Amino acid sequence: MAVTAGKADIVDVVAEKTGMTKKDAGDVLEATLEAITEALQRSERVQLTGFGTFETRVRKERKGMNLQTGATITIPEAKVPAFKAGKALKDAVK
Repeated sequence: MAVTAGKADIVDVVAEKTGMTKKDAGDVLEATLEAITEALQRSERVQLTGFGTFETRVRKERKGMNLQTGATITIPEAKVPAFKAGKALKDAVK
């Protein structure tokens, strides 16, 4: 796989490893990403055993600075996606 893998690169690898057509592999990847995104929108955790866990976290309101003007601004609270790698993935990357 390339150093920077885009969706098309992942689709190619999935199609090659499974014998699926690129279209079918692309459909599977899209459906998987949609399912993860929809679960995160509902603030649910998605755990892929051995790979990792996707979840949402709340980033608290904080002070920041407008770098152009130097003015202090308030950055509002935000719900953000987060990923924590599983043990198998961490071990594979070592």
